[in-house]
Formats: sequence, structure tokens, C-alpha cells
Amino acid sequence: MMKTARALFASLLVLSAGALISGCQSDPDIDITKLGLQSDPPDVLYNQGLANMKAGNMAEAARKFDSIDRENPFSEWARKGLVMSTFVKYRQGRLDEALASGNRYMAQYPKSKDAAYVQYLIGLTYSKQIVDVTQDQRAASRTVEAMQAVIDNYPDSEYVDDAQAKIRFARDQLAGKEMQIGRYYMERKEYLAAISRFRIVVEKYPNTNQVEEALARLVEAYYAMGIVEEAQTAAAVLGHNYPDSQWYADSYKLLKNNGAEPRENQGSWISRAGKKLLGT
Repeated sequence: MMKTARALFASLLVLSAGALISGCQSDPDIDITKLGLQSDPPDVLYNQGLANMKAGNMAEAARKFDSIDRENPFSEWARKGLVMSTFVKYRQGRLDEALASGNRYMAQYPKSKDAAYVQYLIGLTYSKQIVDVTQDQRAASRTVEAMQAVIDNYPDSEYVDDAQAKIRFARDQLAGKEMQIGRYYMERKEYLAAISRFRIVVEKYPNTNQVEEALARLVEAYYAMGIVEEAQTAAAVLGHNYPDSQWYADSYKLLKNNGAEPRENQGSWISRAGKKLLGT
């Protein structure tokens, strides 16, 4: 009787284990490696990940690539899997996870052959998070930092041109944010606060699309405060760099209607900053 019970119990254990394995294999949300069961070799997992990518099954591809890194840490296959995991998560829109795996890759393999690409992916991930200028522009700042790292650390990579383009866009967003705040102060006649914002645009973001308006707003703000010489200088720098601009036409009209005209004071901060505009 005792032997029969033991045999029955043993049979149940075998059946239960078989059912568990079968169930795990059929359920993509269960990672059998966490249950102590043997997974496929890393090269097989990598190829399975690529096959899932080609089939459009990004979620399963990510699981395959993550399994390589988890089961074979610091191996060459783990390195390759981490590259692909970062890419797949970026494509899925799992941006925080893409950043986490990308930054981990850069910490572990900064000199590897794929480092330029992963750094570029990090920049793309930040760029994808840039929002309207009325909102926080932290992602724009981080885009600039990440893409500048591509340019500085991997100057011969194929990603430099697009990194530069992404930097220009992000810097324009940052300048746009300063303009938005400056306009807010102008509407409330808080001219000193407005000038500080427009000055940031002219000095820090001289080659963005926001500079023309920033110079014109400086003309308005300085003139409203009675600091006519600075208003004249801002108008002169605006006219020198953007002679056909509507902003310059409006600034010229404002001064002319009040008996003044654009005239540059070489000692002004505006004149010094103006030399950076358009490469002058």
C-alpha cells in the first residue's frame, strides 16, 4: 500500500512538471529560464530575436534579446543582444527601457564597434520625447547632450550628420521655450525679466530660428524702458544680419516713428553677441 502511494505521488510529480514546462512554452509571458529550466543557446536566441523582428513581433524579439543578456552576461552574444534590445524597445516606444539598456551598453562597451550606434539610439530616444515649447524641454537638453556625444566621441561615424540635425532642432526648441517665457513677461510689462530671456536666445542660441524675433523683442523692451541706445543697437544688429526680415521692418518703424534709427554701439553686449550670428 505504501509503495503504491509513493509510486502514485512520483507519477503526479512527473506529470505536473511536464504540464508546467508545456504551459510555460506555450505562454510567451512566462520566462522558463526564471524557473531554472534550460533555455536555448545564445546564438539560437539571437537568431530567434532577428526572426521575430522580421515578422514584426517586436515584443517577442525583445524577450529573446533580453534572455541572452540575462543568461550569458558580459559575453559577445550578450553585447550584441543588448544592442538589439535597445533598438527594439526604441521601436516599440518603450523609451525609458530603451534608455536604460542603451546607457547600460555605453557603460559596459564604450569602445565597441556598435557604441556609436547605441549612443545615437540614445539621442533618438530623447529626441522622440521632445514636446511643444509650452512644456518642459528637458528632453531637448538631453538630446543635445546625447547627440553631441556622438559627434565628439565618434566623429567618423555615419550618424554624425543626423546627430547635427537633431541638435539643431533641439536647440531651436530650447530657444523657443525662452521666447515663450520672454513674451509672457513682455505682456506683463516686466521688461527686465523679458530681456534676460531674449538675451539667452541671442547669446546661447545664435543660429536658431528664434533669433530674429529675440532681437526685435529686445528693441521693444529696451525702448519701453527708455534705454534707447540699446534698442538702436538691437535694431542695427537685426538689420545687419536679417535685412529682409519683417521683424527688422517692424523694429525700424518703431524707432523711426519716435525720432530714432538703428545705430550700433560697439560696446554693447548685443553688438558682441551679434558677431556670432550667421557666422559673422
